[in-house]
Amino acid sequence: MRKRKRLFCVFLAGSALLALLYLITSDNEFWSSLFLLDKQVKFDPKSVDAVRYIGAVESSDKSNPSGRYGFNLLSSNELPPDRPVPDVRSQRCKELYPPSSLPTATIIITFHNEARSTLLRTIVSILTRSPLPFVREVILVDDCSDNKEDARLLAGIPLISLIRNDKWEGVARSRVRAAEAAKGEVLVFLDSHCEVTLGWLEPLLTTVKQSPYSAVSPVVDVIDSQSFEYKPSLDLFRGGFDWSLHFRWETLPFGLGRKDPTDNYKTPVLSGSVFAIRKDRFTALGSYDTQLNIWGGDNFDLSFRVWLCGGELLMVPCSRVGHVTRNRPPYHFPGNGMSNTYIRNTRRVAEVWMDEYKRFFYAARPTARMQDFGDVSERKRLRDRLKCKTFRWYLDTVYPELKLPVSDEVAYGKIQQGAGCLDLDIGQLPVIAKLRQCLPNKDSQDWSWRRKGNVVSNGMCLSVNPMQTQMYVVVTFCDSSDSQRWRRQKQQIIHHMTGQCLDSRWVKTGLQVSQCDVQQDAQKWSVTMETVADLEKDYIDP
Repeated sequence: MRKRKRLFCVFLAGSALLALLYLITSDNEFWSSLFLLDKQVKFDPKSVDAVRYIGAVESSDKSNPSGRYGFNLLSSNELPPDRPVPDVRSQRCKELYPPSSLPTATIIITFHNEARSTLLRTIVSILTRSPLPFVREVILVDDCSDNKEDARLLAGIPLISLIRNDKWEGVARSRVRAAEAAKGEVLVFLDSHCEVTLGWLEPLLTTVKQSPYSAVSPVVDVIDSQSFEYKPSLDLFRGGFDWSLHFRWETLPFGLGRKDPTDNYKTPVLSGSVFAIRKDRFTALGSYDTQLNIWGGDNFDLSFRVWLCGGELLMVPCSRVGHVTRNRPPYHFPGNGMSNTYIRNTRRVAEVWMDEYKRFFYAARPTARMQDFGDVSERKRLRDRLKCKTFRWYLDTVYPELKLPVSDEVAYGKIQQGAGCLDLDIGQLPVIAKLRQCLPNKDSQDWSWRRKGNVVSNGMCLSVNPMQTQMYVVVTFCDSSDSQRWRRQKQQIIHHMTGQCLDSRWVKTGLQVSQCDVQQDAQKWSVTMETVADLEKDYIDP
């Protein structure tokens, strides 16, 4: 009998142990939340000597308050670090996101020569309006600010950990460095001139938990750069852009509205100023392109990657964060300045993610062709490894509101024969068309074939006028004459006026047209991207 009782007790103990192990392994967030809630993390904003930290205002800032930082420093310095901001959430938001069983967060703030008053107010707002048991740490990355004390004097604040770059790295590399050091399950990236509102973090963590492949953004409210008044934004804005990759806020398209003001909604791109993403997902996606310099393009790089590689971007209206708007960065860019840095960065993004649609980026930013953008082969290999979708899918599915600048295009790309591509020499027009070795980034080898039959490169048209050019094919200013109309017939390219075919037999002197011969290899051409089924019928409207 005693033996049976002992066996029964052993069985019960073993069952209890197995049950405990199951709970721990099956719901790690539950247990981490349980233990974290018992850990009391307290922060008293009065413990920070703001007056001493901010210091006296320099005479140059008094005479030109917006000169150094792009916002009114005097207005900012007058505000206490824990100044109250309005709670502009929907009332229902307060019921939807109780602070329980949430993943832990590492909040990452990077800065270079940020005003101390805005940096301190960003930190204090986080520590006073966040559920601190779920904040694993707040990592400040001092991106080689001129004054090391800007960050060092904040080291004693609870949950703060510091990283300082030995040289100015920029947003992308600084955020990657902090992400690699982060201990939280979710990364929350935040600009250094923000103020979070009450209840901002819980909706972000909840949404990331429910949608682990997503990156999520709060509604970004405006903090006026002169008065520092907190101005709530309409929560029906989403991130958008034009073909120059210029970010803009835009209203939700008609028909995409929400049934409830607390419902999350999709956005084509993030602003980049504040968002959350799981650390393991951020790492799996390749974090940021670390060859992006200083500032610009990082939000497009990550946004396109999230959408094209299996995730989605969500706006979370129950989370609100204020952001200081300013019309220029508060620092001088090294090298070629802000504009060229931005263009270089966005060119990297276009080359990796926009496929054949990158030509519209170059059309909108012609100077981008002259910017050296470095090597993107590793980022393209990353895209292949992740088996990401095409940019055409993105335009069709995610952002159909971004209309193509050219509506009558039926083919685009290189007009190719073997390893040779139709090319031209930039110079005084007209110039004779040439056949040269195909090069991936040579814009003079990119051609757009229009439905009327025009073949266009850089705003110039392929033309044959027997009276003026003999039978040579030239590139000249576009007009509406038949001398600039072409059509396809299988592999041949036929000139509409003469009825003769594009021919490369006399390539040393230039391309010509000659009597069509289907057996002649010198008359066989391919076009990289064709968008119509019946080329002979659809390449030209009579």
